[in-house]
Amino acid sequence: MKPKFGTLEKKLSEIKKKNLLRNLQDSSVENQFIKINRKKLLNFSSNDYLGIKSDKLKHIQFQSSSRLVSGNDTSFSRLERKLAEHKSKEKSIVFPTGYMANLGLISSIATKQDTIFSDELNHASIVEACKLSGSKIKIFKHNDVSDLERKVQKTKGKKFLITEGIFSMDGDWSKLDEICKISEKYGMITILDDAHGDFVLGKDGKGTANFFDVENKIDLYVSSLSKGLGSFGGYVCGKKKLIDLCINTSKTFIYTSALPGSINQYSLNRLNLNRELYRKKLWKKINLFHKRLDEIKLETTSTSQIIPIIIGDEKKAIEFSKFLKINGIFAQAIRYPTVKKSQARIRISITGWLSEKEIEYSIQILEKAKRKFNLND
Repeated sequence: MKPKFGTLEKKLSEIKKKNLLRNLQDSSVENQFIKINRKKLLNFSSNDYLGIKSDKLKHIQFQSSSRLVSGNDTSFSRLERKLAEHKSKEKSIVFPTGYMANLGLISSIATKQDTIFSDELNHASIVEACKLSGSKIKIFKHNDVSDLERKVQKTKGKKFLITEGIFSMDGDWSKLDEICKISEKYGMITILDDAHGDFVLGKDGKGTANFFDVENKIDLYVSSLSKGLGSFGGYVCGKKKLIDLCINTSKTFIYTSALPGSINQYSLNRLNLNRELYRKKLWKKINLFHKRLDEIKLETTSTSQIIPIIIGDEKKAIEFSKFLKINGIFAQAIRYPTVKKSQARIRISITGWLSEKEIEYSIQILEKAKRKFNLND
């Protein structure tokens, strides 16, 4: 008789053999630091981009139910009105996470008769949401407007276009102005996942579409409260009828517990701050880091707060990350399936928490790592 879990254990063994095994690490985060095994490290893996100082959470009942049963705390309507205003849309809806927001939205509005056009580097939540919808899926080459148009021209019926604002693993920006021209030309429904652009780009942090001056060409926004804003949750913004459709058909909204009211109030407090001050300080640090990377000739295609150092080999990326850790820098090795095979990288995130002195120190360590691992040679 074969072992009950033999095939599963074999699968895990194969993951380990390919240097793709992940393990959870107990940690505690405070501002620009992360503590792992009692060692205090500079945290270059945080998505808390603006680095807004934490305020105390006022305790409100943590749990009741699904929002359609008895969990629709009054804090939701206040937060959702503010988010709709932030994105210049009629209505918004808050989900427990950004991942659930993508799953809930796309599976609610796209059908088997429709076609979704999705950038090849879109986040896993978009990939899974497209599959869940049952729609025909056409992947266009990353940020390739010509490839997108060629594929659109050959397609009949209702069409959706989905892209990210700032891509989560490459840190480059969507060619949103050009993409919106194609979308408008062919009457497509345009969805922007702005998880990494929201609160970071545009006037008052209104996001990527605001930066490119195409806000009126985006039909639906999906975004996160857990990144630039430094709180928790995800949300969708759009026309009232589309949001009402999500409320009535989105399984990741209907069949899950509501976020605690205290979290909503925490998000609302942050939305009401002078975030532009934090945003400008962040961009000074982003620009400084990119400038110093250029000076040490460490190549990256990023122009944002997300900066990938491409290593290639998975084992080498793990060793690179370990070297940084020994020298007081926490920056994780990102491997397949998060990125393509043989495209392993160190993903660096610049946040407002980091000082110029700490950025300078990290550059010194990266320069040593570059020499040790023969990068860009």
